[in-house]
Amino acid sequence: MILLSFGGPESPEDVMPFLENVTRGRGIPRERLEEVAEHYYHLGGRSPLNDLNLEIIENIRAELAARGRELPVFFANRNWAPYIEDVTAELAERGIARAAVFATSAWAGYSGCGQYHEDIARARAAVGDSAPEMIKLGQFFSTEKFISTFAAATRAQLEAARDAGERPRLVFTAHSIPLSADKAAGPGEESRGLYSRQVRSTAELVASAVGVDDFDLVWQSRSGPPQVQWLEPDIVDHATALADAGETSLVVCPIGFISDHVEVVWDLDNELAEECESLGVSLRRVATPGDTPEFARLVLDLLAEVETGTGPERLGEVPSYGCRANGVSCGTACCDIPGRR
Repeated sequence: MILLSFGGPESPEDVMPFLENVTRGRGIPRERLEEVAEHYYHLGGRSPLNDLNLEIIENIRAELAARGRELPVFFANRNWAPYIEDVTAELAERGIARAAVFATSAWAGYSGCGQYHEDIARARAAVGDSAPEMIKLGQFFSTEKFISTFAAATRAQLEAARDAGERPRLVFTAHSIPLSADKAAGPGEESRGLYSRQVRSTAELVASAVGVDDFDLVWQSRSGPPQVQWLEPDIVDHATALADAGETSLVVCPIGFISDHVEVVWDLDNELAEECESLGVSLRRVATPGDTPEFARLVLDLLAEVETGTGPERLGEVPSYGCRANGVSCGTACCDIPGRR
């Protein structure tokens, strides 16, 4: 099995080369890269993402050992070492003929799913005929374990707020994407807008599990030129609007993220926290599920879906895709971005 992720710099010297890898071919101005680089420098010039992914891998290995299974688990990235091309070559050298690939995104969309298919196809092409068959595991936004783990963490923060005598407003947040990218998300015309529909469905399922009927879904971490429309509202702008409307306590669930990487730590634990403090609003941030044993069991549920055809329990009515072999997309022009090619 391969855990395939986005990647992140390991030192201050890595930050700009890493960001150049991420944005290559997209025409992002140097000034914007320098602005984002400051987020990494603020955290010591090192992304927490790699360590968080290694923790997930250790939990997967522990769960495999508890089940008496011997299955090697490899770590690979798109934008930084260990690169997926190098890891695929290592598998070929070891004579591994078939590998499952767990991508660290629960969602549909180009960056959440389609680009991982491209990573797999590119890595196999780089290795050539000796490359193993590589099967990407499916999207997991609606799996019972994903919902229940987020629900438990959300419930804990809601109870803490209520114990403090507060009346918390529950707000879910996920990574914003351009509206054009969301419109393209999905394998067919009937499934377009799949990313935002999946995120909303997951928020509804978690809210229902914690007994909350009225909540907000907002977005964060947008980038790019201001004339390009992205999913809105932004989390910080929304917090300001809630404060203006008289809200004094927020519980924020980063439903779109599995781990506390830079965009969670910077956007929520720094920028949002500072804004809420200035507004006199209490802020409690829900923990992400990636470091829990339950998440490792979820990954193995997705593996069983490929191995035995018995998949994890999925909730809600929004469809799940993403389980394909050798980088083949889920449908014609699936999750493509207009003008990207």
